[in-house]
Amino acid sequence: MPSRYPGALTQDWEPVVLHKNRTKVQDRDKKAVNQALRTGAAVQTVKKAEAGSNKKAAPVVNAKKLDEAAEPAPLDRVSTEVKQLIQKARLEKKMSQAELAKQINERPQVVQEYENGKAVPNQAVLAKMERVLGVKLRGKIGK
Repeated sequence: MPSRYPGALTQDWEPVVLHKNRTKVQDRDKKAVNQALRTGAAVQTVKKAEAGSNKKAAPVVNAKKLDEAAEPAPLDRVSTEVKQLIQKARLEKKMSQAELAKQINERPQVVQEYENGKAVPNQAVLAKMERVLGVKLRGKIGK
């Protein structure tokens, strides 16, 4: 089998020494800085932004602005008409809340919130309930 390298291969046993070029910076040790301060020489100090802190910058909140701000409007809830329609249709089909929730791929808690009038109306959930119960629920959302 022919050799890949023509000629004799030898190893180079000479050590290779790599040196980094050091940047020329004036003395930064405490003794040199204190000596420069005592003699009145110009000493430049630069504080790095967020140096030595492990905190995230929190937004500055003015408490007075928060107090003066208008309260956010409450979200609309399911009207009594809609919650009664859901209950009647579910009972006519002889379904439990858990069975209805399973058919519309939601948690039983969601159906319970809609029937109690505590849920914020979601058109997608109402559409699923309409399809399973066979009752029109959307468009009847009120206060």
